[in-house]
Amino acid sequence: MVTGAPEMNFVKSKEAENNLQKQGVEAAAERDDNSLPDATDEVAEAKAQPDAKRVKLQKELTFQDMYQNQELFAEDDEEDDDWEPSQLNKCVEVAKWFCKNCTMDNLDNDDNDGLCETCWEHKDSKIASCGHYTSSLAQEDLIEIQPIIKDVNSQESAENSSTAIGFDERMLLHAEVEMKSNPHPERPDRLQAIAASLARAGIFPGRCYSIPAREITQEELMKVHTLEHVESVEVTSELKSSYFTPDTYANEHSACAARLAAGLCADLASAIVSGRAKNGFALVRPPGHHAGVKRVMGFCLHNNAAVAALAAQAAGARKVLILDWDVHHGNGTQEIFDQNKSVLYISLHRHEGGQFYPGTGAAHEVGSMGAEGYCVNVPWSRGGVGDNDYCFAFQHVVLPIASEFAPDFTIISAGFDAARGDPLGCCDVTPSGYAQMTHMLNALSGGKMLVILEGGYNLRSISSSATKVIKVLLGDESPVCEPENSFPTKAGLQTVLEVLEIQMKFWPSVEPILRNLQSLWKMHCLEKKSKQTKKRRRILAPMWWRWGRKSFLFHLLNGHLRVKSKRFC
Repeated sequence: MVTGAPEMNFVKSKEAENNLQKQGVEAAAERDDNSLPDATDEVAEAKAQPDAKRVKLQKELTFQDMYQNQELFAEDDEEDDDWEPSQLNKCVEVAKWFCKNCTMDNLDNDDNDGLCETCWEHKDSKIASCGHYTSSLAQEDLIEIQPIIKDVNSQESAENSSTAIGFDERMLLHAEVEMKSNPHPERPDRLQAIAASLARAGIFPGRCYSIPAREITQEELMKVHTLEHVESVEVTSELKSSYFTPDTYANEHSACAARLAAGLCADLASAIVSGRAKNGFALVRPPGHHAGVKRVMGFCLHNNAAVAALAAQAAGARKVLILDWDVHHGNGTQEIFDQNKSVLYISLHRHEGGQFYPGTGAAHEVGSMGAEGYCVNVPWSRGGVGDNDYCFAFQHVVLPIASEFAPDFTIISAGFDAARGDPLGCCDVTPSGYAQMTHMLNALSGGKMLVILEGGYNLRSISSSATKVIKVLLGDESPVCEPENSFPTKAGLQTVLEVLEIQMKFWPSVEPILRNLQSLWKMHCLEKKSKQTKKRRRILAPMWWRWGRKSFLFHLLNGHLRVKSKRFC
């Protein structure tokens, strides 16, 4: 579209106009008279043409023709009289609100009655606000967080308790200083929600005891990470706000919080292996299973599970199992123990062919340098995976391999972001499903088990799931359903078959399981094919064909008749 025809942009002065006319006349003289139609005729023809053709013709005109026939473009100028350049940068502002339960943003309209589209929490919910935690049913039923934290820190032991809890309020100081577009999902409210849920259930403080918190030493960290990694975390204590990656923040308290988290995990592992506690739960943050040998990523600063595994071995455990059920693959833990035969790492995670964060954890990643088979990945091919798929994988992959490994100590990297309603995981595991998996692992290593909090960003999901898991550690929870009755989805079964086919090279106990599942899968495919064939026949032969002239064809298509051929000798 050409604008400003009375004062044309491509003509700066009268001299430029004369030059343009002169050049046009000379060019016209050199060309054959019949090669180019007269501009006046073109303009007259254009006025009689439809708008689309006129626009096309305008594009074919030369600068000289356009200059001599400015009236043709005057109509376009009238349409653009009210146009202003400032309109390009004008954005329509849409009112949004952020869910206090899962941090997801929602449009501020009346379509959902003020409920979050992800977790259905009300926008006016008081969950974990101002140091309180409330149930989803009664907004007025508030529990004070700060008195709970003080009671936790002042309590050194509980009588007749065998489950230890690792917690320190200084880990709440690790928070994002400069909030970006929406609140960061890994926030202090996560620990507060779990602590309040445990207090509501009378578990902690009460039936569990807390161990004294200490900061991990640099020497202990360097058994897992490089010196450069440790120093890169330490230097953040001198900065008010910093970022390792776009999604991994730090403030002046983050380094201390990370040292406390790793120190609590190490001391809990030592206490359990030495018999001072039967089992334990590390209520810690920041999480750790993405932190590798020399890399900080995925909200994780130090690898708490790796530190705990080495502390357990230092206390006397020869073989350690790390079971990671976080929805994201623990690439850091796998990297640290990739060549270690004394630590078996098993991860169940959403993978989707490497499209889901962090993209690692394919079934063929089994370890290296003589430790092949000591890394077992169960990569789900899609989201929405629920209790049945997890319990099925536990029964046919996790427990057979773990039993053959025979660990002396078990660590669960317990990320609750595969839980129903989590904004990042988008899966469907329930609190009862987490309790079931914990119960299935409890028989390993004589019950010596440490559960370490990793991910999980829906406050209600992580609080209820963590409470269920700790009840299993205390011996209160019994399995809701038998794993033998867990029927997986088609995608879940295919994933399990893929994993077993790879791991049977390293673990002989899974070969008969694979053969059995393959036969069941073939039977399932045959039954499905038979049902599809019958359905196709029913479609080809409508019921009303049964009566009348098409009855023979109806019975033939539905398999009621068989055509016999004569045999000739």
